[in-house]
Amino acid sequence: MCKLGFDNEKYLKLQSQKIKERISHYGKLYMEFGGKLFDDYHASRVLPGFMPDSKLKMLLQLKDDAELIVVISAYDITNNKLRGDLGIPYDQDVLRLIDAFKSVDLSVNSVVVTQYYHDQDVDSFIDHLQKMNIKVYKHYNIKGYPSNVELIASEDGFGKNEYVETTKSLVVVTAPGPGSGKMATCLSQLYHENKRGIKAGYAKFETFPIWNLPLKHPVNMAYEAATADLNDVNMIDPFHLEAYGELAVNYNRDVEVFPVLDALFKKIWGYSPYKSPTDMGVNMVGNCIIDNDEVVKASEQEIIRRYYAAKCRYYQNPETDENEIYKIELLLKQANITEDKRPVIQAAREKAALTGAPATALQLEDGRIITAKTSSLLGSPAALLLNSLKALANIPDEQNIISRNIIEPLQHLKLDHLGNSNPRLHTDEVLVALAICAVTAPSAELAMKQLSKLKDCEMHSTVLLANVDSTTLSRLGIRLSCDPKYQTKKLYHPK
Repeated sequence: MCKLGFDNEKYLKLQSQKIKERISHYGKLYMEFGGKLFDDYHASRVLPGFMPDSKLKMLLQLKDDAELIVVISAYDITNNKLRGDLGIPYDQDVLRLIDAFKSVDLSVNSVVVTQYYHDQDVDSFIDHLQKMNIKVYKHYNIKGYPSNVELIASEDGFGKNEYVETTKSLVVVTAPGPGSGKMATCLSQLYHENKRGIKAGYAKFETFPIWNLPLKHPVNMAYEAATADLNDVNMIDPFHLEAYGELAVNYNRDVEVFPVLDALFKKIWGYSPYKSPTDMGVNMVGNCIIDNDEVVKASEQEIIRRYYAAKCRYYQNPETDENEIYKIELLLKQANITEDKRPVIQAAREKAALTGAPATALQLEDGRIITAKTSSLLGSPAALLLNSLKALANIPDEQNIISRNIIEPLQHLKLDHLGNSNPRLHTDEVLVALAICAVTAPSAELAMKQLSKLKDCEMHSTVLLANVDSTTLSRLGIRLSCDPKYQTKKLYHPK
């Protein structure tokens, strides 16, 4: 298990200071916010100690001077693009983000619909936002973007975009996901501000890759694994190396677009404030790592999990890009990472071979590995939860903490009234049963008290799990990987 490898309090302090410093250079700063603003679970997995809402907390320290613009591409609305981790469309995630920001009293200025064109779904979404008193601005396609600098920085380019009225010194531009048009929105605003005699600056806040870690550090390689489907590649920033003689890590999209940004800055202002894409960043994450060994271990686990996740996606949908698997395989080889570094994989497979049934394994914080198989009463992950809780509570393995008098009526309910063909209890059902037993059974109550100790534990299953199980395990903070195969040979596998 991972110990703390990251100082979160130091990060909150240094990051807010860095952003304030960048604001002071201009008076008004448009900050493109890459990645997830308040649920960055990737960062919390590879940097043990990083809290998923760290960036939001950091922003709250600046909230009196900050307002937010949420950006979404018209094409993502019409194509019903989904956010992979949540499984919801980008347009719905815009609403979710606005609710989340408002719940902590962050000022949401507006929504910008980029690459706007007339479409029923796009116009309906805009109308829906406006009925909720949310300001909406339209930005348009610019022919030749981002290469045709002369056209982009003109009245026929950025000049056609609607100007977003802002009042704060820090304007955070965020979005449901990549490709939404955050950078273009920032640059369009710089163009319009400059026309109005306002000197506004631009900065980029990306957590990964971490610019002041080595190119092949496992944290940076874990980012490549996480974005393998986007064809992102970490690389040494050649502009930074030429300007300062210093190595800095960036990624291909920023490096490729920097000459265009440099030309745009010169067109808008008459000069460029940055000598490299790394200069544009304000990320202080690399300065807050306190135990490199723990960060390396956590990142290695993340790369292995990403590898299995890619294999499972391809197994379930062969139309997905198989190259994602090959890219992560290459990363595993480059980092000399083998499955031996994830002992729950072998433990689960050995249990399955021994019992002839699907099996799971979980590694507790003290290093003990707990296993379970599928039975007539419980699915393998449900049985594993109970076995792990008993181990944590020092309850003998042979002692039942849920009465059959509870399990059997639940099975009858599923089979006779709810139309289920599988009588075995899922993880959510077994937790409900355990909670019921905890009212009268001290052992069940003791087991319930151990639930929080499952957070950050590593787990592997020899078969793909139902969504209800993987979702429950995720909510408990358990880090799951699965072998890419189904429990049965049926053609239809309900989620």
